[in-house]
Amino acid sequence: MDGYRSGFACFVGRPNAGKSTLTNALVGTKVAITSSKPQTTRHTIRGIVHREDGQLVLVDTPGLHRPRTLLGQRLNDLVRETWSEVDVVGFCVPADQKVGPGDKFIAAELEKVAKRTPVIGIVTKTDLVSQQQVMEQLLALQKVMEFAEIIPVSAVDGFQVDKLSDLLLQKLPEGPQLFPDGDLTDEPEQTLVAELIREAALEGVRDELPHSIAVVVEEMAPREGRDDLIDIHAFVFVERPSQKAIILGHRGERLKQVGMAARKQIERLLGSRVYLDLHIKIAKDWQRDPKQLRRLGF
Repeated sequence: MDGYRSGFACFVGRPNAGKSTLTNALVGTKVAITSSKPQTTRHTIRGIVHREDGQLVLVDTPGLHRPRTLLGQRLNDLVRETWSEVDVVGFCVPADQKVGPGDKFIAAELEKVAKRTPVIGIVTKTDLVSQQQVMEQLLALQKVMEFAEIIPVSAVDGFQVDKLSDLLLQKLPEGPQLFPDGDLTDEPEQTLVAELIREAALEGVRDELPHSIAVVVEEMAPREGRDDLIDIHAFVFVERPSQKAIILGHRGERLKQVGMAARKQIERLLGSRVYLDLHIKIAKDWQRDPKQLRRLGF
C-alpha cells in the first residue's frame, strides 16, 4: 500500500489529564478505563485506530507521578519503558488546570526521549473552558518544552480529534498493517473485564481508595449448555477492612451497584449476556509487597 503508515503512539500526562478518554475517542470504543479518579489506568492497554491511510496503535500508560510505594515505582518504570519504544508521544495537559510542577516534572523526563521520538503537545478538555483560556493554556504549554506540534482537543465533543489522528499518523514510519481489521485492542478479554470492574468499583468512592483496589478475574466461561450467557467470577482486592466496608456499602448496596454498572459495560464489550459474581478480599498492604504485586498481575 503506497504511503501507508503504521506504528505506535502513547499519551502521557499527569493523572486525570484525559489520556484514556482521548484513546477511547480516537479508537471509537471503550478500551482504557476512564474513571474520574486519578491514577486509574494500570495496564498498558492498546487501542487500535484503523484508517485507509494507516494504522495507529495507541499504548495507554498510567499517569507518571512521584512514587510513594513499590507499585507507584513499577508504574513509573512501565511509563518510561513505553516512551522509549513508541514512534510518537502525545503530552496531555488539561485546559482547565494550570500548567504546574507535575507537568514540568513530566516534560523534564520527556526531553530525554524528545531527540529520538517526536512529542506532540495536546491541550485536552477544551469543552470545559472558554476559547481565551484555551489560548492561554497553549501559550503556557509552549514554554514547558519544545514540541513537534501543539494542538487543542476535546474528546467529549470531538473537537479536533480527527486532526490529532492525522498529526499522530504523520509521525509514523511507512509500513504494513500491524493488526487485522476489526481489532480494537490486543489485551486479553479477561484483563479488559477486570479493568471494567475496577472502574465501576472506583466510581464515586472517596479519594483514599484509587490505588488500593485491584481486580482479578478468577474464572470466565460460557454457562454449561448455553451459548447466550457468560459466567464471570471475580475478586476485588483491597488493603484494609475499612476499605472493604467502603466498597460493600450499607448492607452490600454499593457492591450491588458496582456489579450492575460493571455488568452493563462487560456485556457491551463481549456482546453477550453476563452473570457477574463479585467478592471482596483483603490483601494487606499489597501495594508494598513484591509477592502480592506479582500475584495481582503487576
